[in-house]
Amino acid sequence: MASSARTSRQTVPVPNDAFRRLRGHRSPGEFAAAVRKAAREIGEQVSCDARYIGRVEAGEIRCPNYAYERVFRHMFPGLGLTDLGFTAREQVRRGRTGRSSPGTGPTVVREREREPVPGRIPGPVSVPVRETVPVPGAWHEAGGKGGGNGGTGGTTIEQRENDEESDVLRRAFMTGGSATVASATFGPVLGAVLGALPEQGPVAAKRRVGETEVEAVEDAVRQIRVLDDRHGADGLYQRAAQPLRAAYALLDSGVTAHRATADRLHAGAGELAISVGWLAHDSGRLDDARSHYAEALATARMSGDAGLEAHAFSNASFLARDAGRHREAVRSAQAGGRAARDLGSPRLRSLLALREAGGWAGLGDRADCEQSLGRAHTHFAGGATDQDPEWMSFFGEPELEFLQAQCWARLGDWPRAIHHARRAAAVEDHRFTRNLALYRAELATSLARSGEYEEAAAAGREALALLEGVRSSRIQSMIDTTAALLAPHRAAESVGAFLDYRDAQALRV
Repeated sequence: MASSARTSRQTVPVPNDAFRRLRGHRSPGEFAAAVRKAAREIGEQVSCDARYIGRVEAGEIRCPNYAYERVFRHMFPGLGLTDLGFTAREQVRRGRTGRSSPGTGPTVVREREREPVPGRIPGPVSVPVRETVPVPGAWHEAGGKGGGNGGTGGTTIEQRENDEESDVLRRAFMTGGSATVASATFGPVLGAVLGALPEQGPVAAKRRVGETEVEAVEDAVRQIRVLDDRHGADGLYQRAAQPLRAAYALLDSGVTAHRATADRLHAGAGELAISVGWLAHDSGRLDDARSHYAEALATARMSGDAGLEAHAFSNASFLARDAGRHREAVRSAQAGGRAARDLGSPRLRSLLALREAGGWAGLGDRADCEQSLGRAHTHFAGGATDQDPEWMSFFGEPELEFLQAQCWARLGDWPRAIHHARRAAAVEDHRFTRNLALYRAELATSLARSGEYEEAAAAGREALALLEGVRSSRIQSMIDTTAALLAPHRAAESVGAFLDYRDAQALRV
């Protein structure tokens, strides 16, 4: 007979029949996609897949984390956790046992912040506190699976509870994902920048910022761009916000620096804000992105940095267009163009003209769109110069073609949209994995809308293959749109193969 202690720990899960009934006739993969869509509708970010749905229905997840709870309540208004078949959160907390004791399993050291949500930088930095987190069921370096139960290899339901943060840490530990890479990259940056902060108190000694701190901030910007190009934004945003807070805390702390060093620090902090804003943008956190871009613009205005101002306006225009604020996209691009006028970079002015064209296209103004595209081509023909900003390394002919394709797609001119999207998708520069996936996703959507279903499926499959190493909510949303357009034509062999491949990939995420 099982002991009362064993019974109280719920070693045997109870199937969640109520949740299974709510899924109805949809497959676990289809239902997971609906959960992700509902999350995007309310600004949440969940990594729901068929495996998670299976665990819920099997009773392994007694109570979802707060993010999933908000999503489920949005999907099924009026139903509480118990109506959904879950155990009340208070009861789970009362019955939850402690995690593995020291020495019983592998651990991950992570940085816990007093300010958990990376948003606009209002003031002093939240200094990270290091803490050790056990990883249930992770693989030991020597091989074999370590248990969290005194080394016996067994784990209780409580130890496998779906706490989102622990799940992310476990995946990072086991797979070496982008969060792990980001942590290793930004750790030295945080150390260098935080080390320059002055001591607090009335007799705090003034400290001088030097090359080490400025280079640390500038290096963080470069590393974010490299990691984003290779892995996408979804796994990087939370980590990248840490050096951003540190950089702005350094600016606000009153440390002294030579004028040239101070200018570089302001420029570096502004570029870092734009880079983190882009990660927020690409991962679907549009409000956070807008806040970061505004912070960069304010920094540019205070320091009189026209290059930083042009960059901030370029990204703000891009964001406004994606958010459906097309007139704001036009105005921001025009303001960026004015800031870039005397910077000696035709390519920068070309990009800003393309941003303006995208806004006009969103407004349905074909004439002004074509005029802006004409200016973009004229400036682009001026070629690359030594004055081109470092951040514009992505802007070559493929990006020029891609942005034109987006304009024509918004105007509903599918032949032109497909023409330019094909030219963009022909690129094979594997330094920019995310952009390779983006160009093919754009082509796939335009082909699907124009009725070229089999070719759309082929382009969509290429994009999905590239997305296996990239996490971008924006690109995934484009693939989802293509799949929805192709779903009625599943009978075509290539279309069915693409949809099956997409479903299989969703199970692995």
